[in-house]
Amino acid sequence: MTERHHSHNYWRRKTASLSRWLHIYLSMVSFAIVFFFAVTGITLNHTEWFSGQERIAQLKGQVETQWVKAEDAAVNKLAVVEHLRATHGVKGALSDFRLDEAQAAVSFKGPGYAADAFITRETGAYELTETRHGFVAVLNDLHKGRDTGRVWSWVIDISAALMTFVSLTGMVLIYFVKKHRFNGLLLAALGALVSYLIYRLWIP
Repeated sequence: MTERHHSHNYWRRKTASLSRWLHIYLSMVSFAIVFFFAVTGITLNHTEWFSGQERIAQLKGQVETQWVKAEDAAVNKLAVVEHLRATHGVKGALSDFRLDEAQAAVSFKGPGYAADAFITRETGAYELTETRHGFVAVLNDLHKGRDTGRVWSWVIDISAALMTFVSLTGMVLIYFVKKHRFNGLLLAALGALVSYLIYRLWIP
């Protein structure tokens, strides 16, 4: 009986120690990203605070006619895209390249950024509209993962996993602090209940 009791206490101490270690170091590793998502949660919820930061540029230019005048399958899309990037510093990922009989339309998207070029296929002349929504819009799009690419999508997934582990290890830790266990678990349950009631009562 004594041996079983000692074994039980040993595993309780190991679990508490491991949970504390994980909680501390995962919190430190994820501090910057948790802080980022916390702050951008506010900016995202109050976009009207940062209105008026949008900047629109209207540009014109010319591409080689043979790049766009050929049959649709032979249009040199890469040359067109690289010309726009090299000439005007267009950013973002290519999101669309549309063709009709008279015109080619090229679109780029990035966090807080958009560029659209409309090219006359007969002459190669184009008009480019570049829209920059401002620094805060970049942060908000990073928060949402909009037009951010695959790597940032992984960052969001990893961040979510880290925050989940930090939350779970915090719950495990409070279980081992007998003096504060009841109040801690009660507050956790109360927080969940309040969130649910807000959703049920005030969310249309």
